[in-house]
Order: sequence, then C-alpha cells, then structure tokens
Amino acid sequence: MAKTPLLQVSDIALTFGGDPVFEDLSLVVQPGDRVALVGRNGSGKSTLMKVMAGLVQPDSGTRVAAPGVQVGYMEQDPTMAGFATLGDYAASGLDIDETYKVDMVAEGLKFDPAGDVNTASGGERRRAALAKLMAEAPELMLLDEPTNHLDIEAIAWLEDELKTTRAGFVLISHDRAFLRALTRATLWIDRGQVRRAEQGFEHFEAWRDKLWEEEDQQRHKLNRKIKAEARWAVEGISARRKRNQGRVRALQELRAQRAAQITRQGTAAMAFEGGSTSGKKVMEAFGLTKAFDDKSIVKNFDLTVQRGDRIAFVGPNGVGKTTLIKMLLGQEAPDEGSVKLGTNLDIAVFDQTRAALNEDMTLWENLANDPELGVSGKSDQVMVRGNPKHVVGYLKEFLFNEAQARAPVRSLSGGEKARLLLARLMARESNLLVLDEPTNDLDIETLDLLQDILGDYDGTVLLVSHDRDFLDRVATTTIAMEGNGQAVVYAGGWSDYRAQRGGDFVEAKEASKPLAKKERQAQKKTAPGLSFTEKHRLDELPDVIDKITAEIAKLEELLADPELFTQQPVKFQKATDALVARQTALSDAEDEWLILLDKAG
Repeated sequence: MAKTPLLQVSDIALTFGGDPVFEDLSLVVQPGDRVALVGRNGSGKSTLMKVMAGLVQPDSGTRVAAPGVQVGYMEQDPTMAGFATLGDYAASGLDIDETYKVDMVAEGLKFDPAGDVNTASGGERRRAALAKLMAEAPELMLLDEPTNHLDIEAIAWLEDELKTTRAGFVLISHDRAFLRALTRATLWIDRGQVRRAEQGFEHFEAWRDKLWEEEDQQRHKLNRKIKAEARWAVEGISARRKRNQGRVRALQELRAQRAAQITRQGTAAMAFEGGSTSGKKVMEAFGLTKAFDDKSIVKNFDLTVQRGDRIAFVGPNGVGKTTLIKMLLGQEAPDEGSVKLGTNLDIAVFDQTRAALNEDMTLWENLANDPELGVSGKSDQVMVRGNPKHVVGYLKEFLFNEAQARAPVRSLSGGEKARLLLARLMARESNLLVLDEPTNDLDIETLDLLQDILGDYDGTVLLVSHDRDFLDRVATTTIAMEGNGQAVVYAGGWSDYRAQRGGDFVEAKEASKPLAKKERQAQKKTAPGLSFTEKHRLDELPDVIDKITAEIAKLEELLADPELFTQQPVKFQKATDALVARQTALSDAEDEWLILLDKAG
C-alpha cells in the first residue's frame, strides 16, 4: 500500500525581481525521507525550503502537507521579539511539561538557554532556533545549514540525533561528511529545475556529472542538426525551398530550442596569488601561556611554522582558537612566552564574522572603497594583485551580475557574502593566509575550487574550520585545542588527528560545563546517580509503559474477534504485527526503567 506523502508541492512558479526562480517545479517528501537539498549559491535552495515550510507563497502552484503532519523549519535569522531568553524562545512551541526537552537539546548543541536574546550572537540565536526545532520533534524537519556556528563535537551530537530520528528531514548543508552520513536521497536545484535521485549525497557528484555529460551530448547533437539544416536552407533552390516550408519552420524551432537552453553557471575565477616570498621560517612560538580570568587558553605551547605549511586549528567553540592565532600573529600578547615572526610577511585575513563587509553599501562600493586594495571614493576600478580592473568585470569573475553589483550587501545570501569576501581577499597579494571559518555557506562547487587553489597557493595557511572533509583535504598539520589549556600538534588533517588520538574528539572540560554525549556515556559506567536527561526519562517511563500496555490491550481485544482473520485478513495481519512490535517496546521500556531505577539507588 502506497505511503501518504508528508509534503507535496506541485507546479510551483516563483519570480523575484522579474527573473523566475522556479517554473513548473514539483516534488514529494515521503515519510522517513532523509534528503539532501543541494545547488549552487543563489540557486534558490533556501527559498524552496521556505516554500515547503509555507513561509513563502509561490506565484502559482500548490503546497499540500498530509493531515496532522507538523512541518518544522529551522529559521536562519529567527525573530525573538517578546522573549527574554534563548530558552524561552526555544520552548515557545512546547507544552509546559515538555520544556525540559530544550535543556536536553541545549546540552548537545552547547548553548545556554538562560542567555539574553538581546545580547546573543548570531550563532547563539541560530543554535536556539535549531534547539526549538529538535525539541518540537515534528514529523518533517526542514534544516537550512544547521551545522553553521556549531563546533565539531556539537555537529557529531546533531548527526547522532538525526541518525536515530523517525522523522523525515530535508537538509541543506555545505558539510560533505554530514551529508554523506545522513542522507538517502538527493534533490538538486539546477537552473530553476529540481531533479531527484534515490541516492544519498555520497553519489551526488557522479550523478551530476553524468547528467551534465548527457546534456552536453544532446547540445552537441542539436548544434550538428542545426548546422546541417542551415546548410540545406542556404544551398536549396527557391522552388525546393517553397515546397519544404515545413522544414524551414523546423529549423526555426531548432534554433529557438537552442536559444531557450539555459547555460550552466561556471565556476568563480578564484585565485590566491602569492606576493613576495616570506622567510623559510614563518613563525616560532616559545612557551605561550594565556588565560582569561580562570579560563586557560594555552599552557606552555610551542610551535614552529614553516613556509608552505597548512595549519588547521580545531576544537570546541569558545576554546580560544582565534585567540591563539592572534598571539601567533603578534596581535595579542601572551601572559607568558614569546612569538618570533619571520621576515617579509604579507598577511591576508578571512574573518568569519564578515566584519570587512559593510552591509549597507553595495557590492561595488565594498570593493571600490577599500584602502587595502588601493582604491577609495567613487572609483570604478579595483586593484587586483597590482593590476587595475573594472569593478563589475571583477565581480563577474566571482559570478555576480551587474544588477547585483549595485545592490546592497545585505541582499546577498550567506554563500554570496562569503564569495564577495573571498573576492576582496583574492584581490591582494599575500604570503600568509588566515582563514577563519571560510567554508560557512559556500556551495559544494566553490568549496572544491577553494580547496584546489589552496593546494596551489605558494604561501602559508592558518585555518580554523569545523568542516571535517575540508580539513582532511587541506590541512598538513592539525592543532587540537582540547580545553584546560591543552593544545596538541598532530600531523595531517582531521582523520589523521583522530587516528593518532585513538578515537572521537572529546573536550577536556571543566567540571562545571555541560558534558558531551560520549562523556555522559562514559560517566554512566563509572559515576553513581542519574544525569539530568536520565532523571527525566525515569520520571516519564511509567506513563510510557502505561500507554504501551493500553495499546496492547486494545490490539488483543481486536484480535479476539474470531471473524477478523477470515473477513479482514489484511487488518488481522497488521494488528498482529503491531502487537508484536508493542510487546517488544513494552519489554524494552520495562528493562530501561529497571536499569535507571537501579542506578538511582
């Protein structure tokens, strides 16, 4: 028997600013679907997700959610007016007896529910929005870049939660490892059309390249046919042409078909160009020690960075990765120890906060008013590695059109802002790149290109990232900041670090901080008493057991009807299967209750 779709959108058309975003778009999300939604920055992924959530109304077409199905959407920039704390916002859709779920999710995502919404950072607000969605546990979750602003430990927690959920979800993410681990189907937005493959993201690139190859072959055949028909039209005599007007019309239709084909968007013309060569030894750190109040950043840390190294800094949010980099660059003084910088350094910095971009200025103005690039005022030129270029021409190299050049930066998507910041950075010559979360919001194709150009870059790279796949592709050395002042140097990228360390990343936290999931599991084996989560589970299990017992009684009453098997065999089989499942669930719940009761003493 066919499943009832959780959500269906049919024949959607949507236009922004005169240009169609979608035309005749249809898709279906089934129960239990785990779908990657992929596409280039600006292709309309977030817009489509808002249409699916019912937050954006299309110009035409329909959106239908199954009766009783709750569709949850994680807002990128949630409105928190009227809420005092992040926890108040996250719990706003829950019954009072369910608000404890926010504390459980907050523990995994590592944010403070008591945080003031007025002073919360963008990352904290987004984590609260994600916590709200996870705590509400809708039947269909729409997740738009949920891993942004999460550290690797929180990403791993979220990955574990989504692996075990029974809900369906559609996921936008730049994190390849996250997508590969979770998805079983792929929706690909390409030039206003949506294609679906019943394969997870792991197979996306091979599928995409195959479709592009077939498209190129069809275009080549069409061009050859047009060329042959055009030759006939030129060489045929007038009388013959008159007798074959249908063939002439067919040629016109072929040309119209070719004109209607939408050209694939190319890749940005990105390049980091090294300036003058730095000294062989870029920097040396001796005995660096730094603390803020009672929080230790590093203790007695030594490091030597050679020209051409790719150094990755990993660790939980707030552990001090940016502080350590500032000390290495001589921008912040250590409490103890010293740093010796090499000669002839030309430093370029990618700031994850996008602070270098003025949101109220246009893209043009952001490039043409940059003292570091040697331009100011109303110039229409930008100096690109010492050579003047027209601003619009340079922006086109980064896939921005002329209309966007005159639009304010605030109108851009997160990925487009990252691409604009890369355009500013790449206009400079440098021999030391500092990249603080460069992968946030970038599409897969741009990430591939960024990885390639970093591989060809002649200078040295200091990299902060929570993207495990990107770290593996780029880093030659990983510095793991594990809390309590521990900063350990490992050879290789993320996977090499894990292999050398002998397991998953676990932060050495102070006792007062929330425990990570794996720490909680370890603590269960050694520490007496119940955790916060276990206590709530113990409290709710009697009701769970009573509910399952009642369901079993109803099923047994139904199966007691002697005519059910002969008159409704399908219903009999479903009831039998359900009874077996509920009896197993009852046994599991009773075992769990006994284990927790014993642990509670």
